[in-house]
Amino acid sequence: MGTLFRENIERMAGYTPGEQPSSGASIVKLNTNENPYPPSPKVAEALKNFDPAGLRLYPDPMGSEFRAAASMEHGVDLENVIVGNGSDDILTIATRCFVPEGGKMACPSPSYTLYRTLAAIQGAACVEIPLAADFSLPDDFAEQAEGASLLMLPRPNAPTGTAFAKDAVKRLCARFNGVVLIDEAYVEFADDNCLDLALECGNVVVGRTLSKSHSLAGLRLGYAIASNEIVSGMMKVKDSYNVNAISQRLGAVALGDSEWLAKNIARVRESRAKLISGLLALGFDVPESHANFVLASPPDGDAQRIYMRLRDEGVLVRWFDEERVRNYIRVTVGTANEIDFLLEALTRLVPQGERK
Repeated sequence: MGTLFRENIERMAGYTPGEQPSSGASIVKLNTNENPYPPSPKVAEALKNFDPAGLRLYPDPMGSEFRAAASMEHGVDLENVIVGNGSDDILTIATRCFVPEGGKMACPSPSYTLYRTLAAIQGAACVEIPLAADFSLPDDFAEQAEGASLLMLPRPNAPTGTAFAKDAVKRLCARFNGVVLIDEAYVEFADDNCLDLALECGNVVVGRTLSKSHSLAGLRLGYAIASNEIVSGMMKVKDSYNVNAISQRLGAVALGDSEWLAKNIARVRESRAKLISGLLALGFDVPESHANFVLASPPDGDAQRIYMRLRDEGVLVRWFDEERVRNYIRVTVGTANEIDFLLEALTRLVPQGERK
């Protein structure tokens, strides 16, 4: 009996998420870029006061309460916002909307590996365009992406943490003959954003998530901002009730507490600076990071060894067996205590004589 799956599904390898250890495990978890600090206390209060009787009803299919909160937060119209079950849902909706079967999607390399998975599910090719040596956009990026109908552009980029120059992104959007989805999953940890391009350029979608900055990875809530025309088209494709009622309510509350967000972001950025300083002192090569994680290459370049040895020490980081980043580990910015624990472990793993 032959396979029951579509040919492209049979051929593809699924996306591999970061390891989630069992609850209660004594692990310093720095591998999946969760925020180390709790969400807004207003979220806890809203959850406490949520009436479970309402769960017998379907949630609002349009996500109106959250969209209203997002429109107020960003100064855009409600019609410019679409909500998703995490930002990955937004990426999936965009792929369904803009990439035909047998077509092409483009993205930088290295970048978020889910992009190639979404292209494969769609039965499309993923054109992965190598970044420059410093992980910036090459000048001929648009030319290399020619023929693709959708460009996934993470800014800040994952797994590098770097942020492409905004003027270069704007030029790319103008030159690309298709839709550009600027994936801003980590943007709150950066110095600027591209939200204005979503309304200035008719072919731009900006994706956001509450997983990282708002400490709500377990809630699965993301959204995108784009022109009325693009949002109305994407609405046709999303699942009927793609975001549950609890997520919609708590997400709206979290988005409205800008004071708590600012405090959390400041703490993460302070810890990021401490982490980078400690890694540099141990001889690691660390590209500039604009996210809540850093990419770091050990002095001898054997990142896989460091990844495995850290695991033995009770520390989870991420290692990608991917071209351009095999010599790096990716480390989530944790609490001050978690960073101290990591650096102490690395001090034992990187002998003095190996340090630069």
